[in-house]
Amino acid sequence: MTAEGTDAMAGQSYAECAETMRALRKQLQQAAEDRSLEGIALPSVDGTRSSEGPSGDEPVAFFERQVAERERDLGPEHPDALLSRNNLGGAFQQQGRLDRSVPLFERNLADSERILGPDHPDTLASLNNLASGYEAAGDPARAVPLYSRALAGRERVLGPEDVRTLLCRDNLARAHELTGDPARTIPLHERTLTDRERVLGPEHPDTLLSLSNLAYAHHRARNREQSVELFTQARAVGERTLGPDHPATQYVQELLSHARGR
Repeated sequence: MTAEGTDAMAGQSYAECAETMRALRKQLQQAAEDRSLEGIALPSVDGTRSSEGPSGDEPVAFFERQVAERERDLGPEHPDALLSRNNLGGAFQQQGRLDRSVPLFERNLADSERILGPDHPDTLASLNNLASGYEAAGDPARAVPLYSRALAGRERVLGPEDVRTLLCRDNLARAHELTGDPARTIPLHERTLTDRERVLGPEHPDTLLSLSNLAYAHHRARNREQSVELFTQARAVGERTLGPDHPATQYVQELLSHARGR
């Protein structure tokens, strides 16, 4: 086989691995949400979540009505109106309607900075969410400085071990991963894993996600030994906490096979 053919196979393998990792992250996010009592949780969108939910309603329609009602009754600059607009942006992003979500996040960030101030927790959530929108739109390089600002603000305002701070650091690491910067990705995942083990416990789905993220970062950096060791640990945690037949556990097994080169 020619070297060109070998490279093509490696590229295909990494593409398959990336798709499996996306599926794993989705499953573990859902597992974490199932443990939460905070109500609606939207992908990569965090911070100020409403305690209310669609109650079976379609999320975009629900939040569109809520935005209209709160802007009418409270005014467009009321914090609750900003919260509803934030959740509407998340609902659009969840549906892949980035042409609607990103402008909402941009508007919400500008309004939050002006009304609440740059260090308000809701403003930091808006900053994180706009970064998430840029990342979802395929522009992680644009997301990196926003995640960095949000992380610095959360560490200062909320503390380095607040779950929102940990989520933001995880988001920043993933954005660095997407820009092909393992030198920045791996240390961020290492710190997030250590903090989540201490704050959430070693068997929380978010901790398992951090363990898998670190394993995947080493895999992308072609650190085979570290990747195999970490994915093996993640498989054991998944089997113990979620069960061997849970989709997340199965995805970890697939990733472990990729890391082993099988």
